[in-house]
Amino acid sequence: MSVFTAADFHEHEAVAFFHDKASGLKSIIAVHSTALGNSCGGVRMYPYASDDEAVADVLRLSRGMSYKSAIAGLPLGGGKAVIIGDPATEKTESRLLAFADAVNALGGRYITAMDVGVTQKDMPVIAGRTEYVAGYDQPGKTGGDSGPWTALGVFLGLKAAVKQRLERDSTRGLKVAIQGLGKVGMAVARQLHEEGANLLVADVNTEAVQRASSAFGAQPLPVDEIVTAECDVLSPNALGAILDDVSVPKVKAKVIAGGANNQLARQDHGEALRGRGILYAPDYVINGGGIIAVAGQMFDWSDAEIERRVRSIAETLSQIFRRASSEGAPTSLIADCIAEERMAAGKNLRAQAAE
Repeated sequence: MSVFTAADFHEHEAVAFFHDKASGLKSIIAVHSTALGNSCGGVRMYPYASDDEAVADVLRLSRGMSYKSAIAGLPLGGGKAVIIGDPATEKTESRLLAFADAVNALGGRYITAMDVGVTQKDMPVIAGRTEYVAGYDQPGKTGGDSGPWTALGVFLGLKAAVKQRLERDSTRGLKVAIQGLGKVGMAVARQLHEEGANLLVADVNTEAVQRASSAFGAQPLPVDEIVTAECDVLSPNALGAILDDVSVPKVKAKVIAGGANNQLARQDHGEALRGRGILYAPDYVINGGGIIAVAGQMFDWSDAEIERRVRSIAETLSQIFRRASSEGAPTSLIADCIAEERMAAGKNLRAQAAE
């Protein structure tokens, strides 16, 4: 597979491959854009079935981070890293330190944070060898763990989508199907339960499903049925590419609003959803609370300022919904247009400054 001709290459500025024989590290760092600032995005550790699969994932994720930071109005570009391996059995201190060396090799062009398979306890190890790290709990610093901020943005964004599509100010009495009960999905479930929503839940982790059932009265569903369940709102909070040629025609929800990255398998699935009258909250907009929290830690914003920015996600989505409606375009395309306009403006400013 050639990186330059990969479907998801999309004019990345840099894609770097790192291998450390001593620790066994195999890692890829992708920098999509630095038009608005140094690139930032989490590092994901995952047992990819092939190198091509890892490359495709890091390219999609890094591009998504560019758009996520741009749409959130942050002075950051987009990047992402993957470590190939099973975090349950192959994560070692030496491998994390080797990854830190890889980050250092880019000289600050990429700033790393947490993602799937990398936890709070791993970040101080990485930070012990690189200063280009953020997005975890540090004494005396704001931001920290981005999960709660991501969940708040998803919950408020979901409510904005409900108001737009269902003309309701509350989720009380609505049936919401939640796919994925990790840190974000479980927190969104709690907030929806407190507002009076009726929950359907699914996760490969049966213990998490049991906890949600016990705490929130949620109805468990098999993981292969949650996306097409009878509900008002579908909230995807697991891995991406769940909205594809097979699932989109079967979705019964009127609203899709969740924290998972890259929910659309292809861009044209956004148009397919619009054609069926389903309002889609673009994933990198609604889940922007995480990168806002990371930026807050990097730029020493107060918790109040971080919260203000996270709460503004709902209004950003409302603006996208209104523009999509007036232009007869899918919400995913409108979000992309806004992000690309901001990145283009950033490139122009940099070019002018260099003259």
